[in-house]
This record gives sequence, structure tokens and C-alpha cells, in this order.
Amino acid sequence: MLQWGIKSIVHSQEIQVTPDLTGKSISSALDSLSPLNLSLMKEGTEFNNTVPIGSVLRQRPPAGTKVREGKAIRVIVSQGGETVFAPAIMGLPLRNAEMLLRQNQLILGEVTESYSLRMDKGLVLSQEPRSETSVERNSMVNLVVSAGAPPKDIKLIPDFMRKNVAEASQWASENGLKLKTDKDTTSLFPYGTILAQDPAPDTVVTEDLEFTITISGKSAGKKEKIGMESVQYQVPQGSSESLVRVVLVDQHGERELFNGMKSPGSTIDLSVSKSGQSRMKIFLNNILVEERDL
Repeated sequence: MLQWGIKSIVHSQEIQVTPDLTGKSISSALDSLSPLNLSLMKEGTEFNNTVPIGSVLRQRPPAGTKVREGKAIRVIVSQGGETVFAPAIMGLPLRNAEMLLRQNQLILGEVTESYSLRMDKGLVLSQEPRSETSVERNSMVNLVVSAGAPPKDIKLIPDFMRKNVAEASQWASENGLKLKTDKDTTSLFPYGTILAQDPAPDTVVTEDLEFTITISGKSAGKKEKIGMESVQYQVPQGSSESLVRVVLVDQHGERELFNGMKSPGSTIDLSVSKSGQSRMKIFLNNILVEERDL
């Protein structure tokens, strides 16, 4: 039997109520259990035509049961039938993306190219259906692949996330665009830090385009330290490459730091900007294997 999760300390255990895990992928189930200090144990598998492969078919104890922290929730995992989960392939080279689709019983559909300032030529920019979507087995997944940096006569919107409003304002002014600014007064980031932008990065700039950003509206009197932290993850030894995803979770949601295939034993080095309470999640082949508080 396989068990995922963290071992909790026996002393001072609290009572928790088990969440409903049925129909969730293993990674989503772990996300539900982790805050409750509960772990997940795979008790077996069964074929099922109505539940996607790799998702929870049954659990023991059932949802709503009161248990102590550290308890392992035992699950039966579906071996699939007619539906599967679309894997996360954004940021992968096209060849690796196609291999991962085949492993998940899906077919590479239409592939189009789009210029990008964020990703090198040949890497997947977006997918449809999106990752974690339940789809019919042997369905086609359409991809948009980076065509590299655009020619001089085409302008794209840069990625301004976590940058200062002054940088976006200057860029908009230089390109003759209207800039609309909204404020989030609950943000813990320093005043003027860009939290969201619309349109998304890599959108082609047109004359009538209106650029909207959401910035931190935090009072200047409340100072929050923000800095960089170096983090490292070593891929476990094995016989083949693994898909590694590193996600940063903070008060604004999730931000993907890394998504790609890595060989056994290789090391991923990242420099992470952190502010306030942040947590890093590491997924190996779409299974949550580690969480770190930053």
C-alpha cells in the first residue's frame, strides 16, 4: 500500500472531520487533507467507467467522520474507464507534452503557434482542456506552442506580476495605451506591487486595447518585508524522467514556479520572492510529494 502525507506528533492531537475525497485526484485529495494534518493511504484500485483514472473511488473512514490528527485516510483509487484527467503540460517541450498525453490515454490535437515573451520557442503556452479537467479517454488536447519572441512590428504585453506599478505605467505610456488601476487594500505586498493584469501576458497590443492592473493598496505605514529565498529540490532516483511542478501558494492564490521534465537525481534550484506567509508545494508526476513553509 502507498501512503502519502506527513506524520503528525502523537501528543496534543486535535479532532478533525474527514473531508469528502470521492471523485478527487490524488493531488487534490492531499490538498484537502494536508491542512488537517491527515495523511492518505492507497488501499487498492478498481476499474470504474464513471470515475476518472487516478481519482478517489471510495474512502475509509467516510466523509464527516471525526478522527484524530495523524490519521491515515484509506482510499480505493479508480483505474479509469471512459474518463481521465488532463495532465498539466504547460511549459513542456512539445515532444514531452505529447508523450505525457499518451501516458494519460489522450491524443495530441491541434497545435498552433503564438509569439511569447515568457517562454522559449517550442514550449507549451496553453492547453485546452485545461489541466485537472475530466475528459473522455482518447480525447484530443489542443495546444498553443510558443513561436518565440515576436518580430519588431508586433508588440506583446509583458508579464508584470509582482513588479511595481511604475514599470507598467511607463510601458503603457510608451506604447500609447490607457492604463486602469484597481487597488487591493487587503494585500500584504508593498504598496504598488502588481497582483493581477488584464489582458494576460503575451496578448498582442492593439490601438483600442485597455490595460488594467490590480495593485497592492496597502497603507504606507504598514511595512512588510519582501525578499528572495533560494530553494532546492532533488528529483528522486528512478529509471525514467519525471514531471516536476513547483507551486508557490500565498494570500493571492497559487503561482507556478517550475513545470518540466527532469531526469532522476537532478536538482532544481529556484529563487523565490516571498512576502508574508507563503508555502511551496512540489508535485512529482502530478502527485504532491512535499510541502514547505517559506
